[in-house]
Order: sequence, then C-alpha cells, then structure tokens
Amino acid sequence: MIQLLFLVLFAEAAVAFLMAIKVGPLRDLAMKGVDGMKTGRGPATVKTLACTMAVILASSVYSLLRIQGRGARLGGNVSPMDQVLWRTHLLEASLIGYTLFLAILIDRLHHYLKKLILLRKTVATSREETERLQNENRTLRESEAKASAELKKIQTELATFNEKLQKVKNESLEHERRAVIAEAHVAALQKQSEELLLEYDRVLEDNQVLQAQVLSCRE
Repeated sequence: MIQLLFLVLFAEAAVAFLMAIKVGPLRDLAMKGVDGMKTGRGPATVKTLACTMAVILASSVYSLLRIQGRGARLGGNVSPMDQVLWRTHLLEASLIGYTLFLAILIDRLHHYLKKLILLRKTVATSREETERLQNENRTLRESEAKASAELKKIQTELATFNEKLQKVKNESLEHERRAVIAEAHVAALQKQSEELLLEYDRVLEDNQVLQAQVLSCRE
C-alpha cells in the first residue's frame, strides 16, 4: 500500500511539475492526459478513488488517535508494536493527504491552464482583428488621401475653368459694350445722314427756285 502511494505521489508530483513549468511538449502531453481523465468514465473513476483514499485517510487518522489514546491510558508507555503501527498509519495518512492535495492542485492547474489557453487564443484573435482593423484604417486613410488629392486637383481645374469663364464673360461684356457703342455711333451716323439728306433736298429746292428765277429773268 505504501509503495503504491509513493508511486502515485511521485506520478502526481511529476504531472504537477510538468503542468506548472513548460518543458517542451511535455506540458501538452500532461494536459491531454488530464483531459482524458476528465472525459468519459474518468471523472467517476477519479471520484471513486478519491472517496476510497479519503476513507483510508479517515481510518488511518482514527487508528492514530486510538493508539495515542491507548498510550495515554497506559501512562505514556507505548509498546513497540503500537509504535510501528502508529508510524505506519502516520506515513499512510501523510501520503494519502499529499496525494489528495496534489490531485486537487493538478485539477486547479488544469482548470486555470485551460482558461489561460482560451484567453491566449482570444487575445490572439483580438490582436489579429485589431491588426485587420488597423490595415483597413490605413487603407481607408490612403484612399482618403488619394480622394483628397483628386479633389484638390478637381478644385484647381474648377478654379482655372472659373477664371477662363470669367475672362470669357468679361470679353463678352466688352463686346456687348462695343456693340452698344457701335450701335449708338451707327444711330448717330444715320441721324446725320438723314439731316444731310434733308439739307440736300433743301439745297435742291433752292437750286430749282434759283433756276426758275434765272429762266424768268431771261425771258
């Protein structure tokens, strides 16, 4: 019994050590082994063994107390047989206690390591998502910069076009002004021409009158 307890204790200590300190792929093997014990009939078997060891521990403690009580009744004189039994029960109780403690420790280590692995996966996923969002943001900024440059180019072209349009408008206004001046000049010339025609008609009439007078004087 004691040899078996030592074997179980050393095995649990090795598993706890491998789970606590990562040594190559040994931690993964230890985690897989504990996972296997927690699946299928493993939990029921472990609980049965734990209950059995707890009963043995209680029996050993009871035997220790009984031997101590017997020695107290005998005035502190304990027989060599009782001493051997007391030491044997004490060793068994200690080994069982350490075994149960390591079993609980392994269970907690396995639980928190699973959480740690899940948390690392979540962090890795979050980091990848963050990098993806940063890349998208960078691409968006580059696109925005290109769009801004294109907009500035369009604005420059539009300003140039507006300047040309304003120049054309100014030229059109100048042409209209010149046309108005030319029309006014033409109107003035037409008026002057009409006045000259009237004057010409009057001169013709005067000439005809003078010719008539000259003819009458000759007669």
